[in-house]
Amino acid sequence: MLDFALSAFVTLLLVIDPVGLAPAFLAATGGMPDAVKRTVAWRAPLIAASILVVIALAGNWLLRQLGIGIPAFQIAGGLLLFGVSYEMIFGDRPHREAREADKATAEHASDVAVFPLAIPMMAGPGAIATTLLLTGDAVYGSRLAIIIAVVVSVCLLCMLCFVSAHLIARSLGRTGNAVLSRVLGMLLAAYSVQFVINGIAAVRASLS
Repeated sequence: MLDFALSAFVTLLLVIDPVGLAPAFLAATGGMPDAVKRTVAWRAPLIAASILVVIALAGNWLLRQLGIGIPAFQIAGGLLLFGVSYEMIFGDRPHREAREADKATAEHASDVAVFPLAIPMMAGPGAIATTLLLTGDAVYGSRLAIIIAVVVSVCLLCMLCFVSAHLIARSLGRTGNAVLSRVLGMLLAAYSVQFVINGIAAVRASLS
């Protein structure tokens, strides 16, 4: 059970990347009063956590209604996560997120907690796919409780990173943020490949 909890925490942590979201938070809340920044800092993680908890509770039911098996979603979700990891390694994810945050701030300054911070930067396709993949393995209620605890923990880390965003940005700098993004991308790539392998193995087992 401890191994499952650790694996779930690391996977979701890699996908959401709370530290990497700090520059996006600064861009999204630039020019706002400190009181508003603090409100956004807790509201965005709360919204993201609520979305992911609902996915954890209702995700398997939704897949069954759509006739989608867990192995198929493991393969599709693994490929999606690999795409996220590819962007982290070879792309410009931190700066793209900052640009999206700038655009959102200019257009909807009062809604940045919802978009783009909560959706899609925290509860985006990668995080939703990860939550569904993890709940696919959660046969027992205790495992589902672990996944919900992991979601809440990672979102709390996001809140802490948002509150200390200025300090994180100053400590890492542009080079440090790029290095961190690529290291986390490599780890996420390995996890995503393992999801695909597990899905293929499950399909082969069902056919034999």
